[in-house]
Amino acid sequence: MTLSKYEFMGVRAVKVLTGFAVHVVFTDGSERELDLTRHLWGPVFEPLRNDPQLFAQVFVDPIGQTLAWPNGADIAPETLYLLGN
Repeated sequence: MTLSKYEFMGVRAVKVLTGFAVHVVFTDGSERELDLTRHLWGPVFEPLRNDPQLFAQVFVDPIGQTLAWPNGADIAPETLYLLGN
């Protein structure tokens, strides 16, 4: 599936798998298993990369419908959706 420029894809649910992998359910009902290791770079993501317990605290932000962490890090739902294609 390809997103048009007018569609918004959100995240409905997330489950941590192993390491830095997550199972994500999107608002269109599709599901993806994603390894986020290569996306955990930069100052806001370093704490997640260095602390698997912090990474495991991932949740779905109800407003942005994206993956978020208690330290303020987040990954846009469009980025996550396109990772699985």
